[in-house]
Amino acid sequence: MTKPDGELDPLWQNLDWAIGQMLIMGWDGTEITPQIRNLIENHHLGSIILTAKNLKSAEQTAALVQELQTIAHQAGHPQPLLIALDQENGGVNSLFDEDYICQFPSAMGVAATGSTELAYSVAKATATEVSAVGVNLILGPVLDVLTNARHQPLGVRATGDDPQEASQFCIAAINGFKDAGVATCGKHFPSYGNIDFLGSSLDMPIITQTLEELSLSALVPFRNAISAGRLDAMFVGGVGIQSAGMNVMHACLSDQVVDDLLRNELGFKGVAISECLEMQSLIQEYGVKGGTVMAVEAGNDLVLLCRAHDVQLEAISGLKLGVENGIISKERIHTSLKRVLKMKNACTSWQKALNPPGLSLLSKIHPSHLALSRKAYDQSITVVRDKDNLLPLSQSLLQEEELLLLTPLVKPLPASAATKSLLEKGTKANPSLHERWIHQERGAIMSGEGVFRELGRSIARIRNGKLLHTSYTANGLRPVHENLINRASAIIIVTADANRNMYQTGFTKHVAMMCHMLRGTGQKKSLIVVAVSSPYDFAMDKSIGTYVCTFDFTETAMASLVRALYGEITPQGSMPGTMRKSKKVSKTRQQWLVENYDRERDGAALGELLRTLARSSTPSLPYLTASAHSFELFNPHVEEAHFVVRNSSTKTLYGFVATYFTKGVGAIGALFVDPTKRNVSIGRSLHRRAMRALLQKQGLKTLQLGLTFPGVFPGVPVDESGSNKSWFDNVGWDTQFPKRLTNMVIDDLGAWTAPEGLLQSIQRASISFDLIHGLDNAESVLNHVATHAGPEVVELYRFALQETNTSGVVRAKNSVDNLLGTVIICTAASRLSTYIPALHSIHGEDIGGIIAPIVPSTAQSRLILQGLAFMGVRQNKAHKSAKSVLSWVSKAELLKLFVSIIANILRFLMKHMSL
Repeated sequence: MTKPDGELDPLWQNLDWAIGQMLIMGWDGTEITPQIRNLIENHHLGSIILTAKNLKSAEQTAALVQELQTIAHQAGHPQPLLIALDQENGGVNSLFDEDYICQFPSAMGVAATGSTELAYSVAKATATEVSAVGVNLILGPVLDVLTNARHQPLGVRATGDDPQEASQFCIAAINGFKDAGVATCGKHFPSYGNIDFLGSSLDMPIITQTLEELSLSALVPFRNAISAGRLDAMFVGGVGIQSAGMNVMHACLSDQVVDDLLRNELGFKGVAISECLEMQSLIQEYGVKGGTVMAVEAGNDLVLLCRAHDVQLEAISGLKLGVENGIISKERIHTSLKRVLKMKNACTSWQKALNPPGLSLLSKIHPSHLALSRKAYDQSITVVRDKDNLLPLSQSLLQEEELLLLTPLVKPLPASAATKSLLEKGTKANPSLHERWIHQERGAIMSGEGVFRELGRSIARIRNGKLLHTSYTANGLRPVHENLINRASAIIIVTADANRNMYQTGFTKHVAMMCHMLRGTGQKKSLIVVAVSSPYDFAMDKSIGTYVCTFDFTETAMASLVRALYGEITPQGSMPGTMRKSKKVSKTRQQWLVENYDRERDGAALGELLRTLARSSTPSLPYLTASAHSFELFNPHVEEAHFVVRNSSTKTLYGFVATYFTKGVGAIGALFVDPTKRNVSIGRSLHRRAMRALLQKQGLKTLQLGLTFPGVFPGVPVDESGSNKSWFDNVGWDTQFPKRLTNMVIDDLGAWTAPEGLLQSIQRASISFDLIHGLDNAESVLNHVATHAGPEVVELYRFALQETNTSGVVRAKNSVDNLLGTVIICTAASRLSTYIPALHSIHGEDIGGIIAPIVPSTAQSRLILQGLAFMGVRQNKAHKSAKSVLSWVSKAELLKLFVSIIANILRFLMKHMSL
């Protein structure tokens, strides 16, 4: 428990209780063992990880979790246990129950749909199901970027190789998890998407990229997910890092990775969870006691020990010894304890933990989740190429012609009936090095083509039993295969991670060559290759004329594949990441119909588009706090024209652009496109129409990107990859020398105090300040703004002055009453929050504004600006505002303020480039 002021309950002064909350442990078996009971009752273990080895069904899981929580409750635990689970979908699910738990596509499969809305829905459905059986922490989403996509063991568990696309889909997933009431844990920091297996004696993978290289790609989704503000925990991997800037043997044991990189550089304030410390390399190098102490020293809050009871007891002993030796302080333990307890408070309670809804809820939601599962899988099926128009097979293959299905021998996915059957039979296997690192040790080796038996049956049913089906192995093309190929008119070859199982590549190319030769003799030999895991198997091999991807080979995915092969659905999926973009290059000249924005017709759809963008963007972008009203000024001094690309049948908006013209200045004030409709020229079409409208204005002198009023986008948002800047480069804007604008926020205005010596400096300079409202005394202010800023800033000031009860202008003057500078201040009730989203509160707290400081460049400009900001903050504080926002400050001004006024309590809210 924590007290309201953040102090810890006296119970946590007991070292045994505190240490128990810093460990997350598991065990093998589907029932409570004396060992796990002992850990909870006597060692006060606060967090449990469940795996497929613990779970038989939804009903059994709910009962098991309820029993765990009851043991903890009866043992006097102040808060419930954290119950963590891997439920990534696709090939990595710990809980399988075909009657109650739905199967959904892998992360890459969901990305193939192109829909962040679908990603959100799938994540929410998944979290709702596992929450029903008592799970309160999902170990996901996977935030890794596949830097070397074709050779990474993560495969379809990651979204793809594009950092920005990965960010969008991962943030959507996080929002889905959180809205279902479970805690989230991003993984695998700093990255499992770019690891090399160097065959070292360490028996572990290595990251060889420099920190600079990681920052440009691999770290982008982690940074964006942290900025989004809803990520509760971060799973820190056990990889080594060998690069010029860092030489680390185990990332999760390094303070350079956890404290410096994750916390200090990326600003993560949540719970850091270590990789499982039962790694053989770690045990050999440091021992479990030493490794556990190192993990805590590095900055981890929860140390993972998966299943070995003797190792778990050793870890507990190691932490106690670390405290006794003075290596770990009580303050350090309490820091982690507060983070863990805060996460528990957010995702569970005793009422919730002891009464999971279980089957009663699962049975109600199952039909709708099944429909969502089918929709997601159907939309994920991707036809990369179909040169000879072989699809659908119902049109290219006669019923009397024979079809051959060739499938590899693979291990079944954990979330499958095949695996469940094998586990019940007790089949076991020793995982390879790769398999241990991709968390698939829960599966089992399956002899024969059993994994794809149901696929064969489904195709056979459509063809009235007319199907040839056999498997292939590393033994290559055998006489039996040659005989069947000679008989068949069409051949389907299934591959599963052929880049890591090279025999599949060789076999497929051999068959393709044989088919090519037989076609040369006049025989019909249609060849379709289906990649059922990594889409990169033959993505770039144009010799494979028809290539289809499913992104996993669960029974649900195979059912959607059959529907796609036979034309029941039209495949809509696309290759993830950079391959999606490269495929759509040919579409960049597509012309979209652009229509005038109609408030009555399009207002609701624009609001929905903004909500869609908010779900797949970081909070630093204004979509969450902007509304359809934010773009319409209804100002007689400003001409505005807005345009949309819309689906006239569904009334959905695909994109929106806002334009404004006042006193010779034309501006594009906003331009955005539905994330699922990008890279098909919607943005270009909107931009073209906006430019045409502005260039027709009489008296046009200047064109600019971004606008102060309305201030939804003061400029082009700055992103890590530079993709926004590049886009505007490509459509003709000069972005070489932009003016940097930044919004800043004081989160705790109550803690702000005036900088020492500032008032005395202002008095010595004979600078005075006053506050005016209304237009009666505003002529000098408006003239000052018109002289030193654009005409839209004049309209912003005019608007603020007219709001006499909620806004005003602070003037800085010298001893002879000459105007030196101005700034707008406003209260939370001001209508300016409609047009400047940074002033709009998400959580209901009052936000005061300090907007558009106008100070000419003089010897005193720095002091004047400091004084204006000081007066603004003081006014906001006097009006009982909880926060204060300083809106659109240029980079040079920002540095002055940052150093001298509010450095201790200031954070960046949004950065733009004004062009």
